Amino acid sequence: MAADDDIQVTDAIRIPRSELTFQFSRSGGPGGQNVNKVNSRVQLRWNIEDTAALPEDVFRRLNTLNRRRINADGELIITSQRYRDQPKNIEDCIVKLTELVAAAAEKPKRRRPTKPSAGARRRRLQAKRERSERKQTRRKPRLGDE
Repeated sequence: MAADDDIQVTDAIRIPRSELTFQFSRSGGPGGQNVNKVNSRVQLRWNIEDTAALPEDVFRRLNTLNRRRINADGELIITSQRYRDQPKNIEDCIVKLTELVAAAAEKPKRRRPTKPSAGARRRRLQAKRERSERKQTRRKPRLGDE
């Protein structure tokens, strides 16, 4: 397996093309008579559970971010029928794959918990008071109130 056969996602992540399988079928949409004869829709399948290309943390994030694209066998499935010819759709699937893996490779920023400022608390309580007073004026007067 040559390095040319690998798909470079990040500096640390390279996906071997030998792990990818492609299935072809007839595409829908415009295209005239040609669309009925040519298998231009491409479905890329990559078994992410058996690959050594992904670090554990990237695998977990890819799994959670793309839960709907992963079947029961652990295969990530990507489909493309954007173009009328098969080679362009293959390339489109590979681009989609690299974008998904690159998004999973980015570590999410940790949320730093913050407290509302004193001014924000003051404004919130003032707004609650004003709403309460507004609703008080809508009530029917009770006996003894005038």
